[in-house]
Amino acid sequence: MNGPVTSATVYSVSASPQHSFSKTRQPQLRLLAGLGVEGDSHAGVTVQHRSRVRQNPDQPNLRQIHLIHAELLEELAARGFTVRPGDLGENLMTYGLDLLALPRGTHLRLGAEAVIEITGLRNPCSQIDNFQPGLLRAVLDEDESGNVVRKAGIMGVVLASGTVCPDDEIRVELPPLPHIALERV
Repeated sequence: MNGPVTSATVYSVSASPQHSFSKTRQPQLRLLAGLGVEGDSHAGVTVQHRSRVRQNPDQPNLRQIHLIHAELLEELAARGFTVRPGDLGENLMTYGLDLLALPRGTHLRLGAEAVIEITGLRNPCSQIDNFQPGLLRAVLDEDESGNVVRKAGIMGVVLASGTVCPDDEIRVELPPLPHIALERV
């Protein structure tokens, strides 16, 4: 990504107060600085993901908000899967933005006020196959060097509170060089 992104938008927004695999589409989300999505089970200063809580409940929550690109749904449909917004547990689905190519520390400005900082890649787990058999393999790939490519979205933290709605513009602010590629968080 060398130039500015000019046509990225919010495709859908989803949340769930329960630790469930999928999230329910909403008309809007309220993002809370330092916490995440208001009313979502993963909101909090410390980690909320159940397996990570078991490892260390005091670690910082670098996974306050989960983003997936809508183009992934098109790719999965071409492979015979039926996946709708919210099905993979994302809070925010984007359109027109190569999320996986963004470097760590990128800021996404959403709507009038909200700002998210990208922290890393979502590491898809076997629960995806419980949702639809074979889906885990479909959201994993390999690059030409044999490295695993995780396509199930990215994670971030909320820097500035604000309301986010479908069709809101997404403005991208890249961090200073050198850029650091996303890794699992």
